Amino acid sequence: MTSSQSKITRQHLDRIAIVYVRQSSLAQVRGNQESTARQYGLTEEARRLGWDPERILVIDADLGISGRSATGRLGFQDLVHRVCLGEAGAVFGLEISRLARSSADLQRLLEFCSLTGTLVVDADGVYDLQSFNDRLLLGLKGTMSEAEIYILAGRLQESKRAAARRGDLRFRLPVGYVHDDDGRTVMDPSDEVRSAVAGVFAAFDVAGSAYGAVGLFNGRPFPHRVYGGALGGDIRWGPLTHARAVQILSNPAYAGVYVYGRCHSQRGVNPDGSLRTKTGRRPRQEWPVVIPGHHEAYVTWETFLANEKRLASNDNRHGACPPREGSALLQGMVRCGSCGRVMATNYPFGNPVYDCTHARGDHAKTNACRSIRAQLVDGEVAKRVLAAISTEEIQLALAAADEVQAREATRSRALDLQVERARYEAGRAERAFHQCEPENRLVARTLERRWEEKLQALEEAEAAQAAARQGTIPLPARAELEALAENFHNLWAAPSTTCKDRKRILRALVADVTLISKPAPDDNIRIGIHWQSGATEEVFVDRPSKHGRACVEVSEALRKLMDRPAGEVAKVLAAKGLKTYRGRQFTARSVCWLRNTLGIPSPCMKLGPNERTVAEVATELGVTTNTVYTWIERKVIDARRAEDGRLCVSFTAGIREACITRVANSRHLRPGTQGHTIGDAI
Repeated sequence: MTSSQSKITRQHLDRIAIVYVRQSSLAQVRGNQESTARQYGLTEEARRLGWDPERILVIDADLGISGRSATGRLGFQDLVHRVCLGEAGAVFGLEISRLARSSADLQRLLEFCSLTGTLVVDADGVYDLQSFNDRLLLGLKGTMSEAEIYILAGRLQESKRAAARRGDLRFRLPVGYVHDDDGRTVMDPSDEVRSAVAGVFAAFDVAGSAYGAVGLFNGRPFPHRVYGGALGGDIRWGPLTHARAVQILSNPAYAGVYVYGRCHSQRGVNPDGSLRTKTGRRPRQEWPVVIPGHHEAYVTWETFLANEKRLASNDNRHGACPPREGSALLQGMVRCGSCGRVMATNYPFGNPVYDCTHARGDHAKTNACRSIRAQLVDGEVAKRVLAAISTEEIQLALAAADEVQAREATRSRALDLQVERARYEAGRAERAFHQCEPENRLVARTLERRWEEKLQALEEAEAAQAAARQGTIPLPARAELEALAENFHNLWAAPSTTCKDRKRILRALVADVTLISKPAPDDNIRIGIHWQSGATEEVFVDRPSKHGRACVEVSEALRKLMDRPAGEVAKVLAAKGLKTYRGRQFTARSVCWLRNTLGIPSPCMKLGPNERTVAEVATELGVTTNTVYTWIERKVIDARRAEDGRLCVSFTAGIREACITRVANSRHLRPGTQGHTIGDAI
């Protein structure tokens, strides 16, 4: 210690001595209090080495925080800050690993200590980082500390994996399961809890989606297990949420399967240089430990796989296109021919529209995104689907399916023979190993290695056989398909067939649809159909006529009846069976609007005594028609609506004088400002 004390100079004693205290976890802080006390006891060592008590600083902000990284360790960051400023004369730690478990963080701190002349003191002595030997020794200690934690962590993780491979590793059980006195996983003894869990699977079978299952649960309380704290392990009841439903439906524990390693941690570096750790899920094929039949199940493994596939088909965030409610048959399947994105489905006034607004901001773009009524597209695509499904097409498909099944049967038979041969060779290698004398170790090792190779070949052959059987999709009976083809058109048009059913049929045949619609009135709407088989087809649909999309017959009728009131014209059009382009009955207002858009003059409106039209009132007062409409809306002047929907303003002499006074007193209505839109002139 004399040589160590000789490294401490008056320059070091004039600075502060920093005692750094750290424990890796809160459990160590609670259970290993002797280590914490020893670290706080380093203040006495600093006094013994010559530092005054007022110059000794204890940094213990990192108690319960791991030393794997400097991120989040405020105490370590404060220590580095003080060392860089030259305030620290020495840094005290119980051992070098207390400062940092990462070699990068430790070497950075040691480099700063070397530049500022700060000493490092641990239980073994005092180190001057400006001395090569001391620096080399501390570097070796840091490397050994990092290797130590790596070895310890590896041992612990391997012990966990070994226990998991036996199915003995215990972890948090999902609600509906508990551990018995022997440590085995059993169903919850509460009938209410078991009934609630089984009800989620039953509701999903009926609804076909997690949201639908939550809706069918109809607000019934669902159990939730409390983890940690004084109430750890207790059951609390609350509403079933969508996230909880998805978690239950995707948990293999409910299928009686013990699984370990579904999640794994991934470390990365943020742009600011700090480390981040996030948890990711492995695909089901990469789960390291899967033990079927480990405990009693709520559903079978086949049902779990079907539910997993069903949930994936409902997730439209990853390209899935599940059928939803609504009359738009191609909802989620339509792509914009301009930008290539999926077009949204909107229902303005109850009428479905495929809308794409991504490129509308670019007014210079000639082929910008547009909106198209769903009725124009759905009807044409439905015709192509109905035409594609016929008895002849079904027969050709069945013939091709028979050929595929025959090819699969031949391939399956070859795999069965391969498995049988591999099993025979493995058994033969096993018998040869057992017949060998134990003393003849050279031969025994060779036979054992050969046996292991044969077992590996058998495992690979069985895996190939299982993969081939799982990939084979059975076809329905031929008679059922033929009957479906004969009655398909009636089934499609039946009132009992819902829009969801029609969407399922369309998705079974059509992959997606691309729409191209140009603003030119003479251009047709181009519909590109991409079939599930990979084939493509382009269909052209006539664009509806401009100005209200009125047909020729309606336009001619309006011109012939131009001298009659709008109400009478609406009755005549209804008697002829003519409707608007939305399929509605004509009214007086719709006739007036259509006359205006088509440029057909309306008959003179019959006005009562002291009545004027809106245009006449605006001209007489020198204001805009918008101002007059605003006055009518705010009850400043009275007006009635005529049969054809136009407004008749009551304009007596008193009302006229009041309006003139209002215009004269207005700050906005002045001579020469009549062209402005008046909204605040009231």
